[in-house]
Amino acid sequence: MAISIEPIIYGLIFVGVLVLVEGIYLTVFGKSISLNNRVNRRLEMLDKNTNREEVMEKLRKEMQLHLKSRRIPLYAILATKAQKAAIAFSPKQLIGLMALLGALAFVGLTIGTGTSLPVRILVSAGMGIGGIFVWISMKANKRMGLLEEQLPDAIELMVRSLRVGHPFSSAISIVANEVSDPLATEFGIIADESAYGRDVGEALKDMAERLEMQDLRFLAVAVTIQQQSGGNLAEILDGLAKVIRARFRLFRRVKAITAEAKWSGKFLSGFPLLALVGIQLVDPNYYDEAMLHPYFIPACLVVGAFLVLNLIVMRALVNIKV
Repeated sequence: MAISIEPIIYGLIFVGVLVLVEGIYLTVFGKSISLNNRVNRRLEMLDKNTNREEVMEKLRKEMQLHLKSRRIPLYAILATKAQKAAIAFSPKQLIGLMALLGALAFVGLTIGTGTSLPVRILVSAGMGIGGIFVWISMKANKRMGLLEEQLPDAIELMVRSLRVGHPFSSAISIVANEVSDPLATEFGIIADESAYGRDVGEALKDMAERLEMQDLRFLAVAVTIQQQSGGNLAEILDGLAKVIRARFRLFRRVKAITAEAKWSGKFLSGFPLLALVGIQLVDPNYYDEAMLHPYFIPACLVVGAFLVLNLIVMRALVNIKV
């Protein structure tokens, strides 16, 4: 019984694509771009370049880079996630990476498999585009998760700074210097913009809209209202920190409750594909006769549509807003 290793080669090539793009990213921008770096990126850049304005402009340019490129047809699907992930690659560089990774995947498929040319072209293009999309999605999810975890601690640090007599701009600067990335760099830009005359409430609002974080919108609204009508900002932020922590705990609880339904949907959609791979490994000729039937391709398309629809429906059922 002959065992086909082509499905395994496909998987290894896709994993290699993800590892390669991460390696290129860290090679080009260094370890300072990593989210687990002990020293936040802004302070490291200030240590190398003492010009505060140049550092601020460079970081602002990076953070606004992807939102301005939503009109690019191929890149539009990645712009929002790339913005949340704060990817330092420009849109043109990312599209170039897609082409490069697709070409490398094509070479790997040509060397390691015996599939036809049209299939290799289609699969390699999917790996190039899909690899970048998966990599950016992973980066965005990790970064947004860290931001949500760091925000309550940052607000409590601002509360303590306000209670000892520091102005709010100084409280922002303390957060930018004391906490770690990714929140430190975000607040560092706000501190720099405030030093050059921009309204803090407006800067917080722009950051909240750019990251699409509801908790940051609450913070921006609280600061703006206090600036307009007065009041004890420390008490307002202290209450806000408690609300955010409560929402975060509730979100984690909802996530735990809905985890079974999410994984059930993924399993129901992924099991047929895993079964297909297993059958191909055990008996590569199992579907030879079925593939000759005129309804084989339409049936595959229908099954694939139902698998995708299952994921969408299950995600909609468990997508509970907190």
